[in-house]
Amino acid sequence: MKIISLGWGVQSFTLAAMVALGELEPVDAAIHADTTHESALTYDFARRWTPWLKERGVMVTTIKPERADVVFPEYKNRVEIPAYTVNMYGENAQVRRQCTGNWKIEPIKRYLSLELDKFGLKKTPGVVEQWIGISLDEFQRMKENKVQYIENRWPLIEKRMTRNDCENWLRAHDLEVPPKSACTFCPYHSTAEWRRIKNTPGDWTEAVNIDREIRNASPFGMYIHPSRKPLESVDFRTAEEKGQLSLWDQECDGICGI
Repeated sequence: MKIISLGWGVQSFTLAAMVALGELEPVDAAIHADTTHESALTYDFARRWTPWLKERGVMVTTIKPERADVVFPEYKNRVEIPAYTVNMYGENAQVRRQCTGNWKIEPIKRYLSLELDKFGLKKTPGVVEQWIGISLDEFQRMKENKVQYIENRWPLIEKRMTRNDCENWLRAHDLEVPPKSACTFCPYHSTAEWRRIKNTPGDWTEAVNIDREIRNASPFGMYIHPSRKPLESVDFRTAEEKGQLSLWDQECDGICGI
């Protein structure tokens, strides 16, 4: 089996589109592991472009985790996301991330296991080739799959393509560039992304609700934002909006932007 791990972000959509337009060889499926917590913008994008991919032979399959709760009260208030907190020594700390494994990796493994059984394929090393949308500028994220029968492949690395290259490729083929794909309440959002989320009412509501839900999961408090403040009290304004003089009136296009 040959599959694409489709997160509906820039890189993974580029892979799927390259297959659809014949620039990469066919795959058996593009699997979207839906955390159920993606941005409304991502779900809208997926609704628009799934038919386009299917019409061109890329079959999109959406799977979901058995349970996508953020807090598990029955397991001593275990929190799935890498929330920010303070430890017993008063030092800044962060909870171990379990969301990616439980909401994406494990559902894909379960799906592939069932598919292999359905077609009578044995779980021999490399029987599944999984394409992952990691681009050249993120090469440090490349990791071998821990499942023996799944072999990871990174076609964008093979093509020496960066995220910016992917965006340019999509535009050159008159395709839409997708929004950033991530859970609405991901603790790793940049300030710019938080500003975008705050302007998307449904996304902002979910993020604030999850931030409140995790608050008392630890006696020291848990927070989505690294400031360790309630999300609705964080100031996401730009320097200019705060009345401060910006030293960077234009985006740097020199070595910093490579």
